[in-house]
Amino acid sequence: GGGLTLNVGPYADGTIPLLQQERLRDLGRWLEVNGEAIYGSRPHSTPCQRITATADLPPGNTIDYDWVRNAFGDKWGARVAWYYWVNFPLWVASLALMFPATISMLVGAELGVVPTLAIELAFIWIVTFVCFSNASNATWIFNLTAVVKVAIAVVVGGLGIWYAATHGLVNPITPASLLPDFTDVQSITYLSIILFNFMGFEVLATFTSEMEDPRVEIPKAIIAGGLAIAAVYLFSSFGISAAVMPSDVALDAGISDAVAIIAGETSPLFYIVSVAFLATLFGNMIVWSYGVNSVACYAAKDGNLPKVFAIEGGKDNMPIGAAVVNGVVASILVILEPVLASLGADGFFWIFFAMNVVFLLLSYIPMFPAFLKLRKVDPDAERPFVCPGKGIVLKLMTWVPVILIILASIATIVPLDGSEDEMSKIPMLVGAAIFIVLGEVVRIISARGREKEFKGIGAGE
Repeated sequence: GGGLTLNVGPYADGTIPLLQQERLRDLGRWLEVNGEAIYGSRPHSTPCQRITATADLPPGNTIDYDWVRNAFGDKWGARVAWYYWVNFPLWVASLALMFPATISMLVGAELGVVPTLAIELAFIWIVTFVCFSNASNATWIFNLTAVVKVAIAVVVGGLGIWYAATHGLVNPITPASLLPDFTDVQSITYLSIILFNFMGFEVLATFTSEMEDPRVEIPKAIIAGGLAIAAVYLFSSFGISAAVMPSDVALDAGISDAVAIIAGETSPLFYIVSVAFLATLFGNMIVWSYGVNSVACYAAKDGNLPKVFAIEGGKDNMPIGAAVVNGVVASILVILEPVLASLGADGFFWIFFAMNVVFLLLSYIPMFPAFLKLRKVDPDAERPFVCPGKGIVLKLMTWVPVILIILASIATIVPLDGSEDEMSKIPMLVGAAIFIVLGEVVRIISARGREKEFKGIGAGE
């Protein structure tokens, strides 16, 4: 969509000055080499542009899909695209269920089935329609959401520490209590949530154009970001655990529950934190939607997802097809919730959220061996940053995270004993199995519209 203005000023007799003649000849020589990339070209679709592992990448996108596809071909590329995409409507549905619970606390009254469902659907479709615009890729929304989340964590953590200092510790804080108890299967279940909070560091590779020296700044950013995330969550968790009993906070409204217990349900701080928390739910979904929808759109153009995902619209060619499918799937899930609840099922926030976490983790599993293979089959590719190490070091960097992700995923949705809490994981396990099988069906059907299967770099045709 770019343009070139070429200023040529001929003399009165129509002749062109020698200096300008030379510039025109230079341009002609350049076009002899590069003309094929100019003539007959058309504007590129920004949201679905190629996401590679070897060059500067557009901010806000993920590199997982191309890494895996380049290493292992279309089959595994399709699987990663599906896992990465399906986590999003599950996440939207889980947060939609959280929204009415927080509003109910704010208004001090229980909401009926119809108002609850209306709020949930409104949340889903507001997020969906925002995804139609380029606002979903707005850096300021991403930054503002991050600032508000950190502010909430710091306020809640500080409030809990103040409460414990003035009223005494509600829970004993000892070195032993701060260490993980691997004999408690319930606590192991939440290991995946910790990993979930650290996912996304690969997006740093998309900001190399803004770095003076990526080889130095990328590891610094990873270390600083990891320490900052750990510090914020530890501070907030420490404050809450010092002032609130775990049984007094719900999974879907824990932040509001904690502030209500410490500061009171009528305190201004309770309303401020709760409203800010609701705002971060919108922010989270909006900024994540761009990367998810872009990958789905791009994979569909490769024949690895249904063609509906490749539909674009608006002046910015946003991936509206993927956004609408997200909205439809999330809506079906929240509509099913009261139906299944009437049959005695419950805990749907955690069911949807746990499945979302597992599918996001699953999308990362092939990325690590893809990294190792691309080092071997595509060693000369230009990379802004190259992880140091060879041989056993690279293998450890590859397979230790894979093993950790697999174990965390199993602990999240597979019952580890026969207790009631563990057996409540069965719906998550069944749901995950259904979506995995559905993904294979989608992959096979989508591939029928592809002229040729790409088997990966170095694999031949």
